[in-house]
Parts: sequence; structure tokens; C-alpha cells
Amino acid sequence: MTMGSISFREHIAWHPDAPSEPTSTVVLTSPGCRFVDLRIFKSGPNGEQDLHGTDRLEWGIAGTSSSSMIPDGKGGEIRHSRWEHWIDSRTAEPENAADEGDMFPQEGELTLEKGRMVNPATGKECDYEELWRDVDPQPVADGKDVEYVVLQFEDDSSTARGEVIWLGRFCQGISKVGESVTAERWEWKDEGWRRTVHQYFYS
Repeated sequence: MTMGSISFREHIAWHPDAPSEPTSTVVLTSPGCRFVDLRIFKSGPNGEQDLHGTDRLEWGIAGTSSSSMIPDGKGGEIRHSRWEHWIDSRTAEPENAADEGDMFPQEGELTLEKGRMVNPATGKECDYEELWRDVDPQPVADGKDVEYVVLQFEDDSSTARGEVIWLGRFCQGISKVGESVTAERWEWKDEGWRRTVHQYFYS
């Protein structure tokens, strides 16, 4: 991964349910394999269509990712990916919340991730599938190189951690101080940088 990657989730399926996509999910991964993954509900509890508000963060994660090739049981190999959590909006012990899955290439430059984890809607562990669309980072200005920045902070005295990744035309950040979580997403549009996901606070 030379330039990093920007991944958009197309759907998720918790078996045996049909695929759906209730969120706007974007994962920014730096060339050094650090990531910020923000999953924002598209609709609020009253059905309003907006990506802003205090109740929209379905899941926010930051950490490091790794991949390796493993036997697929059919004489070939498949890519197995693992995401170690450094910040996790759902738990105070992110180091124990790593997730992993097998990645199956699909037509149209899509990737189907298959794995097993706890369904937050039921609290029970089950098989899941996520369909991802990866795009190459694009420079903010024509003729320039793709720029990226990774920022992290940590303060043990206040149990505070934060991470921001700027990658091309996208920037995402998440911080957690005690039980309070803040997350933002910014995108470069024709008119400049625009915050497309506003702050979220949980306490």
C-alpha cells in the first residue's frame, strides 16, 4: 500500500439477514497502515435524513491494520486482514476488541469481507459479510502529489486518546476522553474543505 486507501462500505449482512446499508461508512488507511473507521447512521431515531447530530455514530474505530495470505482450503490463497483497535467508541478496552476477516475479490473492483463478530443489534456473535469499494486517494489540487498526515495524542491521566488521518481529499478524526467520544469527517469539494460529519459526543 504505497498511497494508502479509502474504503466505502456498500452493505453489511448479519446472517441470516439480507444485506443492507444503514450507515455512511468510510475507512481511511494511511501508507503506514493506520486507520480511522467512522460509521454514521444515515437516519436518526425520528427518521430524519442527516449525517449530523449527537445520536448518529454507530461505531468509530482507530488503530492499525495488517494483512497476510492464508490457505483458502481449495488449493489457493486468500487475504486475511486484521484490525487492531487503539480507539473504540463501544468499549473502554479497545485492545481486546480487534476484528478480522477474509477478503474475497469481486467484480467491479469490489471486495467481500467475511468474518464473525458480535451483532450490536442482538448482542450475539454471528457470521457477517461486508461489501467494500476501495478508491485511490486523489490530490486536493491537480498536478500535485497525494498528501497525507497522521496525528495521534494520548493522555493517560484523563484516559484520552485521539487520532486524525488526512488522506488526499478526505480527513477523519476520532477522540475519546473517558466515556465521551467526538468524531468528524471532512471532504474536499470544489469550494474547498467541507465538514460532512459533525461532532458527536457521548458521555
